[in-house]
Amino acid sequence: LFSSRFVGINASDINYSAGRYDASVKPPFDIGFEGVGDVVALGLSASADYTVGQAVAYVKAGSFAEYTVVPAKQAVPLPSVKPEFLTLMVSGATAYISLKELGELSEGKKVLVTAAAGGTGQFAVQLAKKAQCHVIGTCSSDEKGGFLKSIGCDRTINYKTENVESVLRKDYPEGVDVVYESVGGKMFDLALNSLATKGRLIVIGFIAGYQNPTGLQPVKAELLPAKLLKKSASIRGFFLNHYLSEYKMALKHLLKMYDTGDLVCEVDFGDMSPGGKFTGLESVFRAVDYMYMGKNIGKIVVELPHSVNSKL
Repeated sequence: LFSSRFVGINASDINYSAGRYDASVKPPFDIGFEGVGDVVALGLSASADYTVGQAVAYVKAGSFAEYTVVPAKQAVPLPSVKPEFLTLMVSGATAYISLKELGELSEGKKVLVTAAAGGTGQFAVQLAKKAQCHVIGTCSSDEKGGFLKSIGCDRTINYKTENVESVLRKDYPEGVDVVYESVGGKMFDLALNSLATKGRLIVIGFIAGYQNPTGLQPVKAELLPAKLLKKSASIRGFFLNHYLSEYKMALKHLLKMYDTGDLVCEVDFGDMSPGGKFTGLESVFRAVDYMYMGKNIGKIVVELPHSVNSKL
């Protein structure tokens, strides 16, 4: 049995709660994907590997809960209960595995990261820089741009004040080699048109469409075969669940990088949000709203305070 201290907010929470991942599951059902906290009770098989009070993280559906039962094999032991570790579970692992498996990064490649100051974008930027690439990041404010520069982004584009398409055309006339794309809609079209010869566009998500009743904004795909052929370009989709064989290795590597100070894990508790810091399960909906307003810098995390008079 696991006592949650911090839970993570993901863009896909809306897709999951809207029943888009599994239409056969009818409400009510538990939501949320990831948590960090400590062990409060153990089953027989788990007691060989875990102790009460041990810090663990887990990724499983239904994480928006103060207490939850986690199979021992799904738990990841941690040095301590810190929200920074939570940023790595889904967001960090997604960036690490997708860029490693699909990005074919090498020195000097130009990498465009959309929503670069978000939960997973921050890791795509840093990992591409570690691969000695030139990184371009789109964001929605100068404050986010400042954060991106602080983690090594070479060129930031504030799409509220700059025209992304003309900046890319002017500064990168040969195009970009890899796009880490999580926005969708018009940004997808723009990214596709900005690909270099043999460029690769990795689809991480399409947050711009998640709040629509259908969950999708149409993209101008009619010319897609011609566009890809003309540039020998490719589009690859990435869904973390299909790469679980790589997950433990990725997490181990990310945890080591954080431990040695080679990775910034930015956490946003919503201190600047209208209702203040995200505390308690009742603030999850505010945290999701905050993300869809595009306000967060880094990964949005909700803290679950534990009273002395615990329920157990």
